[in-house]
Amino acid sequence: MKALHVITGLGVGGAEQQLRLLLRHMPMPCDVLTLTNPGQVAEGLRADGVRVVHLGMRGNRDLGALPRLARFIRNGRYDLVHTHLYRACVYGRLAARLAGVRAVVATEHSLGEAEIEGRPLTGGVRALYLAGERLGSATVAVSDTVAARLEGWGVPASRIHVVPNGIEAARFRFDEGTRRATRARTGLPERAFVVGGVGRLVPGKRFDVLVRAVAALPGAHLLLAGDGPERAALRTLAAELGAQGRIHLLGERDPFGDSPDGRTPGIPALLCAMDVFVSPSKEEAFGLAVVEALAAGLPVLHVTCPAIDDLPADRAPGARRIGPGTEELVAALRGQMEAGARRLPAPPVVRRYDITRTAAQLLDVYATAFSTPNPGTATAPAPAPGPGPDPVAAQGPDPGTASATGPGGGGRPRAGAAEAAVPGAGSRTTADAPAPGGA
Repeated sequence: MKALHVITGLGVGGAEQQLRLLLRHMPMPCDVLTLTNPGQVAEGLRADGVRVVHLGMRGNRDLGALPRLARFIRNGRYDLVHTHLYRACVYGRLAARLAGVRAVVATEHSLGEAEIEGRPLTGGVRALYLAGERLGSATVAVSDTVAARLEGWGVPASRIHVVPNGIEAARFRFDEGTRRATRARTGLPERAFVVGGVGRLVPGKRFDVLVRAVAALPGAHLLLAGDGPERAALRTLAAELGAQGRIHLLGERDPFGDSPDGRTPGIPALLCAMDVFVSPSKEEAFGLAVVEALAAGLPVLHVTCPAIDDLPADRAPGARRIGPGTEELVAALRGQMEAGARRLPAPPVVRRYDITRTAAQLLDVYATAFSTPNPGTATAPAPAPGPGPDPVAAQGPDPGTASATGPGGGGRPRAGAAEAAVPGAGSRTTADAPAPGGA
């Protein structure tokens, strides 16, 4: 089987990094086409040996991109197309149908209550999404929370498959030597109390609340990894609060490890240097950074995190849900400071979100997609993979696992319930492995 992943962009972001990690664990050859912005993640994919093509789409209304995309898919003779992020889902599903692709899958990575990937959920946005969704074979939700939102929109439960994001936990295992070295490289006092956060610096992440909270705790430091339009405002806020020497805005950091020269710590090393992790966002579709922090043995304070909130409390005993206010966060952090730095064992939730499990569950969805092809496409045997001209320049069951249907029944299939083989994909592997970790 030959698969194509279509994504809106390949700058640094949760969906983009998750795609890169996932492709390391898929058994079939996969190409990636990005509509826009072949950024840092594109470089990482190419380093992994994945073919990455840039369509050069000029904007949401660049309708000329549709025939170019359909022609690329047809000439590439892909058996399956998997789309990621809103714009790619709208254009990619339609192009795949025009190209006669047998199976079309889309993953919904970032659907909130009031916005999708930062854009307001207007009636038009929702209508366009639903029109495109009907053209596919299956829709993947990264959490039960997202699945419930899709059902609320009117997507049939039978078309929704919950496949959570995955991590490679071994990357995030705590190491005392790494902790000391990372603190030294980032200019942190060896015994300082260090609060951490990871994510795009955009208003929805509410990192201003985190800056205010840490500024209110004399002696505490904040390591904030990520970049975005709010960076200058956060730097200004830290100065206004007299805490610029304790608020460290680190910019984008690699979730897979340190820089090649070893001089710039990546996310795993930064998590080693922290004492507590905070996710202040009020809207999340999954909460991958929280799971990575738990894999590093950190206590976690979060406002919302479906990856944790959708499970029984004993799956993540180190995580504590708090309200959105600054005062409550300050009080919670003060309690952590008084308790002193401590590392926790990786909780059961880390094993549940092992990337090898995620890859196996996704293969089950692919099998379903082949058995129920997208509308208007004949159920002929999959075409033989082969090169074509390029018209575009450039492990065991988890004790916390729920039943085979989503919350409240409703008949929604849960990936992993079926064991059918994907045509041409070869045998599937779910062996135990040390499990880390736009629009």
